[in-house]
Amino acid sequence: MTETNKFPLISGHLSLDLINTELVRRGQRQDLLLSEGDVLDWLYVINKENFFWDDKLYAKVKERIRQLLLCVLEIRAVLRGSFESIADGEPIQDDFINFLEKKIDKAPFTYKLINQKLTPIPVGEVEDVLLSLIAFDALTLIGENKLAFLKRCSNPDCVLLFIDEGGRRKWCSMKICGNRKKVARFQQNKSDE
Repeated sequence: MTETNKFPLISGHLSLDLINTELVRRGQRQDLLLSEGDVLDWLYVINKENFFWDDKLYAKVKERIRQLLLCVLEIRAVLRGSFESIADGEPIQDDFINFLEKKIDKAPFTYKLINQKLTPIPVGEVEDVLLSLIAFDALTLIGENKLAFLKRCSNPDCVLLFIDEGGRRKWCSMKICGNRKKVARFQQNKSDE
């Protein structure tokens, strides 16, 4: 597969990491999920956190990749719109919760004990399985009230979102925007001298 650092996995949450497959580079908004291959790469990267993604399931993904790409782009658009509103202080809409619950209805869960942790495993068509996992993650964030800590990056050109439970984080990532800001400040100070 391709390099794993192609995708900014800065949140540790599947739904937020999906949203963050849209970003800004050199002043231009970029979509990291433009092709079927991009989706396969993203699934390969997130697979490391999902122990039940085996070769059999991955083969089904490849068979239905076109449909999967369209479904992933649809749920990402809904998540981005809702999460950005929430980050801006708007309340969580019932329509958003209903949308997520319907995604889970199409691939309900069974559970397995994996590495001493009870792990939900959706059952259904491969695209429904993935959307169910994404919806489950988003609903878990809502249920645990973590979206109360959802923030936008302080870089006005950045579109990445993150959860800041500590209340002190300003940047999506020090490697991405935080370091750029530090370098810009350093260069400004140097030119002022």
